[in-house]
Formats: sequence, structure tokens, C-alpha cells
Amino acid sequence: MNTNKRTSAVRTHAVAIAVATTLGFGGLAWAAGERVSLTPASSVQAQDKLKHYYEIPNFRIGGRYNLDADPASWRDGGEGGKTLESLGASPLKVAYIAVGTPRRNERGEIVNAVVVNTFYSGDSTFMYNTWFEGQPANAFSGGAVVGPGRVIDTNKYYVVFLDALGLWGASKPSEGLGRKFPQYSYFDMVQANYRLLREHLKVAQVELATGVSMGGTQTWVWGVMYSPSGFVKAIMPIGGTTTSDGDDPVGQWTFRLAQAAIESDPVWRQTNGNYYHLPVDQHPKRGLQFMWSTLQLTGLTFPIRSASPWANVQKEVFYWEPQGEQTATFIARTRNEDPVDYWYRNEGGFGYNINNDLKRIKARTLVVHVDTDQWLMVDNARKAAGQVNGAFFASFPDPTAHYGVFKAPNVLRQTVQAFVEDVFTTTLPGTGSSGGGVSTAAAKPSGLAK
Repeated sequence: MNTNKRTSAVRTHAVAIAVATTLGFGGLAWAAGERVSLTPASSVQAQDKLKHYYEIPNFRIGGRYNLDADPASWRDGGEGGKTLESLGASPLKVAYIAVGTPRRNERGEIVNAVVVNTFYSGDSTFMYNTWFEGQPANAFSGGAVVGPGRVIDTNKYYVVFLDALGLWGASKPSEGLGRKFPQYSYFDMVQANYRLLREHLKVAQVELATGVSMGGTQTWVWGVMYSPSGFVKAIMPIGGTTTSDGDDPVGQWTFRLAQAAIESDPVWRQTNGNYYHLPVDQHPKRGLQFMWSTLQLTGLTFPIRSASPWANVQKEVFYWEPQGEQTATFIARTRNEDPVDYWYRNEGGFGYNINNDLKRIKARTLVVHVDTDQWLMVDNARKAAGQVNGAFFASFPDPTAHYGVFKAPNVLRQTVQAFVEDVFTTTLPGTGSSGGGVSTAAAKPSGLAK
């Protein structure tokens, strides 16, 4: 009986696992245009043509953001940051895909925007491919999330899927600067995309900022930076975090191991990560494969892992000298990924902590999390929500652990849709059992997330 249940569970989640480890994250579309890059501009080739770009001259990356100052002081990034132009590169570039129905005020500005931030290794094409109506990977999210009549209704909202500084279509180390690229932060990611929204797309009002995993983390930052002014009216971080420094030991440990895996590659150690002079086939991709193997050990619940045939599991187990199908998943995946890009992604989280700034958030807030997440502890998310006045908290268990974040809007559809459309009064629909549902949150913040 137990064997049958375990086998059934593996079969039930096979599609989700395959998308998470292969289809979803392996980049296929090479960037076109004047910039030369070692990595693609989009993670999903079929959607690359939908992506648009915007350049922001003289944007300071890696500086300090004084949240007590006038937000106009952040316009060009944090104080003390470096511009890409000062390093001999092109101006900062951001990227996006926009869908839906814009509604404009008397000045022609959009006042019904929904912002979808991307996750650790993703971009706008991945989120579009999984969340937008009628796309190939909708099953990964339990159905479309964005579209006519969906949880995020494109008949009502103008939805902007965003890339994040550091990977894919946005400016990134692998466009040539490598280890000379300034170390960016989550504040830089949000501020660069604020400039895109406000200046290029003429967005005057964000009705909702959301995103999964690191997209949820950026959502928290949107709340801290831009809800006090009223620019962002509501935030819904899904599997995000308010800290990934030592206040979350599990998260810090997890991604320190990931960083150490990248740095363990012999080529990385010989070059100190400055390897762009070498042929691409000599780049330290084994360290990046090691990183993914380290993360994926806890990327799904252990019952799912332990019930999977070794012939499948070994494709995600790192070997320095793989034979046959050993490490096959990550060998394929990392063909279009760059170790330096991910080194910067990891480094950007190690000093991040906005726990003391959560009181700044004035937006309506719904924090969503997966009970069985093994990277981001659910209790930390619940505590973080408790620091935001009037915030609600919703959670659910899922065998795919952290990857359950993608399907959250459909699993909690009634709750999420009521929040998005602001149609509830004192409680959200969907209040449920101890295994999930909605509650007002408690206590002190802490958390991790990518």
C-alpha cells in the first residue's frame, strides 16, 4: 500500500519535476543585437520575440539606499554605486513582457498595472510561459494564472512580467564585464524596474506587485520602497523573504554551499572566476552543475526524492567525472548559463535584511507560502507577515516543496483572487485548516529566499 502511494506520488508530480529541472530553467534563445553575451537573452526561446528592452543611462549599481530620504534621491540608484558606463560597458538594460488592458488617467498614465517579478534563475519569458493563458508550461502552475477571467484578469489589469538585473535580458556580468560588474542588490533590481515602469511604460499606479521565490523577495522590497508613496497599492510575495543573511541560518547555509560549489571548480580556483579569456568549453561549468545539484537535493520533498528511481535521480547528482546519464540534467542546463552570473546572484542575497524596514509598508499585503518548502521556512514567512499592519497570511503543503510557489495562485485561487481584486472586507475567503488557509500573521520576521 505504501509502495503504491509512493509510486503514485512520483507519477503525479513527474511533469512538474521535469519542468522545474529541465524545460523551465534551461535557456535556449540567444540574444540578438549589438551587445555580445555568453548567455541567452531569454530562458524560453519561443517567447523571446515578445521581450522588450529599455536602457537607463548612468544608473548606479551597488550603492546604498537611504530609505529615510526622498525617493528622488534613488532615481539613479544607490549612493556610492558604479555605473556600467564608467566600466566601459553599455548603459544598464532592463527587459519585460507586457499584456492586458491598460487604463489611463487624464495625463495618459497607466493606473491599473500588475507587476510580476521573476525568480532566482528566471525571467519574464519563463513567467509568461507558465502563468499566461494558453502557454506550453501552464500545467506547471496548475493552469494559467494571468489571462482573461483568470486570477489576474487581463481584462481588468495591465500586467508587466519583469526580468531582474543580473540574468537573461537585463544587464549581467556575462555580457563581458565578468567579475568587474558591480555587485547589485535587490534594491537595485527594484529601482531599475521602477524606472522602466514610471518613465518608459508611463505607469502611475501599481495595483499589485507580486512574484514567486526571489520574485517574492523583490515584492517585499517594492513594498518597503514604493508603498509609502502610494505608487504600489498592494503586495503579494509568494515564497519570498525579508532576509537571507544570518538571520535565516538555513537559508544562509543553503546558498553558502551553493556558492562554495561554484568556487570549487578547478578552473574557477585557477582563474579566481576571471575565465572569459578561455574558450567557452573550458569555462567552470562543473562548479555550476555542482551548485544546482546541491540546491536540488532539498528542492523537492524527501518522500518524492526517495521514491524516485535512481536512474532518474542520478541525472541530478553531481559527479566530477560523469558517466552515461550521471549529472545529465545539469550538464544540459548549464550550457546556456554562466557561473559568474550565478555567483553574483548568490552574493547579492548574503547581506540582505529588511526586517527592520517592514514597518514602512503601507500596501495591502497577502503573504503566500508553501508549508513544505525546504529552502524557505514557512514560519519565517508567517513571522514576517506579522510585522506588516493588517497583513494576511496564506499557505498550503505541496510535494514539490519550493516549486509549489508557481501553482500557489491556483491552489489558493479564491483567496488570491479576492485579494487581487480587493473585494473582501475583514477576512479573506479560503480560511482553512492548520495545514493551510488564511490567517492574520504573528510575531517577528525572519526568512530566506531565492
